Amino acid sequence: MEPDEAFQRVFSLLRQHHEWFRNSIPLIASENVVSPAVREAIVTDFMHRYAEGWPGERVYAGCKYIDQVELIAIDLAKKLFRADFADVRPISGVVANLVVYSTLTQPGDTMLALPIPSGGHISMGPLKAKTGDYLGGTAGAVRGLNVEYFKLDEKEMNIDVDETAKRIREVKPKLLMFGASVFLFPHPVKELAEAAKEVGAHVAFDAAHVSGLIAGGHFQDPLREGAEMMSMSTHKTLPGPQHGTVVAKGELGETIKKITFPGLVSNHHLHNVAGLAVALVEMLKFGGEYTGKIIENAKRLGQELYERGFNVLCPDKGFTQSHTIIIDVSKIGDGASIEQGLEAANIIANRNLLPWDKRLGRDFRKPGGLRLGTSEVTRLGMSGSEMEEIAELIKRVIVDKESAQSVAKDVAELRSGFQKVHYCFESACKAYDYIEIK
Repeated sequence: MEPDEAFQRVFSLLRQHHEWFRNSIPLIASENVVSPAVREAIVTDFMHRYAEGWPGERVYAGCKYIDQVELIAIDLAKKLFRADFADVRPISGVVANLVVYSTLTQPGDTMLALPIPSGGHISMGPLKAKTGDYLGGTAGAVRGLNVEYFKLDEKEMNIDVDETAKRIREVKPKLLMFGASVFLFPHPVKELAEAAKEVGAHVAFDAAHVSGLIAGGHFQDPLREGAEMMSMSTHKTLPGPQHGTVVAKGELGETIKKITFPGLVSNHHLHNVAGLAVALVEMLKFGGEYTGKIIENAKRLGQELYERGFNVLCPDKGFTQSHTIIIDVSKIGDGASIEQGLEAANIIANRNLLPWDKRLGRDFRKPGGLRLGTSEVTRLGMSGSEMEEIAELIKRVIVDKESAQSVAKDVAELRSGFQKVHYCFESACKAYDYIEIK
């Protein structure tokens, strides 16, 4: 492809993507859409600059305004999460987790977390699987930790407190790492903090998926329940740019500062720090209402799908207390083919391992689960009646085997009335407008 052709092709694809999402139902639990104000902050000159180090202690010149914005972001994060200390320099949730590991452990230490098939994130994974195959999870491959596992209660889709307390006393880990990628219910941090204390273990919490729910006061409060540190990405239920943050007890602050830089970041994507500052302001002003609605919509979507015959997990517990629901689709297909069928109808969801998939010979390529999240559709202003419509559209694709083209027309019709970002400061720009600068 010639340079001129490649140049035009890239921008054509970008426009097509925007148009696609303008007419789709986005249900990926790990995604959200930022406000126009956050987008404006992201495309400023901050994207061209360096600011290594802590505000006021930079290695680079030219940071007098950058420092002020970053200090605002730090103060907002501390206020939002009621934390003594915040570091907004980690560039992702994985880097934020590495800050936790590097602050609280040494290579060779043992960490307890959820295994990946039970909802744990790859950043919590060991170097090798139990079979001896290379896995390359961040905790094992990068920090050199020995990773053991919490015991999951599969019926409750949560950590089994009694069995895990026994495990803590047997293994005597250096770190308990709560949090997950499949995160339906608050984790028992408070219930297991005493066992951690008995063996001298640190307690941390990966809030990547639920940081917005925590900030909005609708989930749990890990720093008050026994966690010393909380890591997060900033683009899921907290609807900011793709970035990371760590909040912690005050006594850990100086150590965290030195580990983050020079240990784990050089420049830290200053445009996204600016975007994060705007998103944190939005959460302080609108976050309580927004995150409450996310959970309400997730429960309603779970109920509507359940009533249409889908095996939505945990019906006796209201399906979820977060932004996520999980469907066992193994009796009607596999997660991969169902994901593809929904995408063809412009319903964007993702396949997901179920905790029992490995025992039944399934893996991530064709798992038994489907994961749906309501953060983005809620940000677009959708409510209970739209959750009912979405459930019916999903049924038409998966159960009724209606043509994707036919369903896509109704998806676009539903989306036509939901084009602006809500729970933010007013703007004339719509959620998926392509903004031309060149």
